[in-house]
Amino acid sequence: MTTTIDTSMSGRAWAMLILLSILWGGSFFFIGVAVTELPPLTIVTLRVGLAALTLWLVIAAGNIALPTDPSVWRAFLGMGLLNNVIPFALIVWGQTQIASGLASILNAATPIFAVVVAGALLPDERITPLKLLGVAAGFMGVVVMIGVPASSDVSHVLPQLAIIGAALSYSFAGVYGRRFKRYGVNPIVTAAGQVTASTLVLLPITWAIDGAPQLQQVTLHTWAAIIALALVSTALAYIIYFKILALSGATNVLLVTLLVPVSAILLGSLFLNESLQPIHFVGMLLIALGLSAIDGRLWRWLKAKYA
Repeated sequence: MTTTIDTSMSGRAWAMLILLSILWGGSFFFIGVAVTELPPLTIVTLRVGLAALTLWLVIAAGNIALPTDPSVWRAFLGMGLLNNVIPFALIVWGQTQIASGLASILNAATPIFAVVVAGALLPDERITPLKLLGVAAGFMGVVVMIGVPASSDVSHVLPQLAIIGAALSYSFAGVYGRRFKRYGVNPIVTAAGQVTASTLVLLPITWAIDGAPQLQQVTLHTWAAIIALALVSTALAYIIYFKILALSGATNVLLVTLLVPVSAILLGSLFLNESLQPIHFVGMLLIALGLSAIDGRLWRWLKAKYA
C-alpha cells in the first residue's frame, strides 16, 4: 500500500524544487574544483560519507527518533543503491568517455522514465498525455540550452547507455522512496540512512579502484569544495529531496533534473562571468512550459476558461 500524495505541487513544493535545483546545480562547480586533485570515486565517497556524518550529528543534536523496524533500515540500503551508488558509478564511468554536455542531456531524460515507472507502479501518479507532453517539452528545453556537443563520438553506445541507466535508476529510486512516508520516517533520518548505506557500499569499491586517498596532499581550496559538496549539495539537498518526495511524489521530485541545467547556467552567469545567450532563454521557456504542463493546473484552467 502506498500513501497518496498531491501531484499538483503547492507553492511550497515548487520553492523547494527550485532550491534543490540550485543546490545540485552548484555541485558541478564544487566537483569541477575537487576533480583536479582527487579521483572521481574518491570524491563521491567523501561526498556521501561527510554528508552522513553531518546528518547524524543533526539527528543527535535534535534528539530525532530513529526507526526500530528492520525493514526501514533495509529500505535505506535499497535507496542508497538506487539513488547514489548505481547512478553515481554509471555517471562517473560514462563521463570518462563522452562529453559532459551529452551526459547532461541524457541525464535530463530522468523525468521521462519517472513518468513511465511511477505511472506503472503508483496508482496516484498515473501517466497522462499532458504529463508526457510536458516532459517532452522540458527535455527539448534542456537540449536547446545545452546543445549536443558536435565533438561527441556517437559510436560510444555503452557510455551513453550508462548515463541512461543512471537516469532509470533515479526514477526507480523516486518510486522506491515513496515508502518512507508510509513508514513515518523523518526526512532527515531518511537522508542520513541513504547516504550512510551508500558510504558503506562505496568504501570498498573506491578503495579497490582508486586506492588509499592521499588526503595529506589535498589543498584547502579542494577541501572547501568537498565540504560544500557534502554539506550543501548532498546533506541539505537530500533532506529537501525527501520532503518533496513525501509531498508531491516521484514524478514531481525528479523534475529537478530539468531545472538543474537552468540553475547551473544561471549560477555560471552570476559567479563565473559566463555569458547568457538568447538560446538559453529559449530553452528555459520550453522547460517552463513543460513544467507547467506536468503540474497541469494552468492548462486545466485554460481549458475550462476557453472550452
